[in-house]
Amino acid sequence: MSRGVAVVTGGTAGLGRAIVRELADRGWDVAVLARGEGGLAGAVSDIQIRGGRALGISTDVADREAVESAADRVESELGPIELWVNDAMVGVFGDFLTTEPDDFERATQVNYFGFVNGTRAALSRMVPRERGHVIQIGSALAHRGIPLQAAYCGAKHAVKGFTESVTTELIHAKSPVRISTVDMPALNTIQFNWVKSQLPHHPQPVPPIYQPEVGAKAVADVADHPRRRTWVGEPTIKTVLGNRFIAGWLDTYLAKVGYDGQQAPEKVEAMLPNNLYEPATGDKGARGIFGSDARNGSPATWAIGHRKTMAAAAVGLGAAAAGGAAMAATAVVSRLRRS
Repeated sequence: MSRGVAVVTGGTAGLGRAIVRELADRGWDVAVLARGEGGLAGAVSDIQIRGGRALGISTDVADREAVESAADRVESELGPIELWVNDAMVGVFGDFLTTEPDDFERATQVNYFGFVNGTRAALSRMVPRERGHVIQIGSALAHRGIPLQAAYCGAKHAVKGFTESVTTELIHAKSPVRISTVDMPALNTIQFNWVKSQLPHHPQPVPPIYQPEVGAKAVADVADHPRRRTWVGEPTIKTVLGNRFIAGWLDTYLAKVGYDGQQAPEKVEAMLPNNLYEPATGDKGARGIFGSDARNGSPATWAIGHRKTMAAAAVGLGAAAAGGAAMAATAVVSRLRRS
C-alpha cells in the first residue's frame, strides 16, 4: 500500500535524487519537479523500479505559476499531496563583489523563492484538508555564512527565517499540518560539477563530506516521524553551536581557510556546463566526484532514525543510575544504623 503522494523539487540529481529513491523505497508515490528532461526520466524510472507511481514535471521552481500548475497536475494524476520536500538549488561560487548581479539574483530566486513557491503550493492544499507535511532542505550554512557562497548562504538564512514565521502561523491556527527543516552537512553531489564558478580550481564541498544517501535517509526519517528541526551529521551540529558562541572567531578562521577549503586542485577533469539558467542535459544521478572522501554515515545521523531506541536507552540508563543511587543510599543508612 502506498504511503501517499510526495513531491520532491530538484529531485533529478544530487541529494534530491537520493531523497526520491529513499522515499520510493519506503513506499511513497513520488512526483519530481525539476527542469531537465533527462534527469526527470531517470528519476521516474527509479521510482517505478521500486514499485511506486511516478510523475516527472519539467518545472522551474522560481516560477510561481509553474509550481502551482505542477501541484495541480500532481493532485490530478496521483492524488492529494501528503508530503512536499523543497530541495531545488543552483550554485554560484565566487566573491560577492565579482559575482554578476543577475547571477546572484537568479540563485536567490531558485534557492529562496523556489522554497517560498513550493511551500505556498503545498500549504494552500494541505491546510484546508488539515493534513500534510512540508520538509525544507536546509544547511549548516543557514546558520553560518562562509566565503565564496554569499548567494547560497543568504538564501538558506532566508529560508530559515521564513520557515520559522510560517511555523508560528500554523501553530497559531492550531493546524495539524507539519513543517520541518533538515539541515545538511557537506554532501558528495553533482552540484559541484555544474555550479557557476569563478574559482581557479574545481569547487568542492567543505570537508568532512557525506554521501547524499546519508541526508536522504534523514529526510525520510523526518517524514516518518516529523520534528521541526533536524541537524544532520556532527559537522552541522558543531557549525550551529559554534556560531552561537564563537561567531567572531569563526569570521577570522573562515577568512583564512574558507577559500582553499572549497577548492580541489587535484580534480583536473573539466566541469559540466553550469545549470544556473538552463538545465543540464542527460541524467547525472545522485553522487558527485568526491566519493573516495565521503562518509556513509555518522552516530548523529544514525540517531535520527532511531530516536525511540535512543530514548529507551536514556530511560534505561536513568533508571539504572537512579537504582544505583538508591542502593548506595540504602547502604549508607544501614551503616549509620549499625554504628
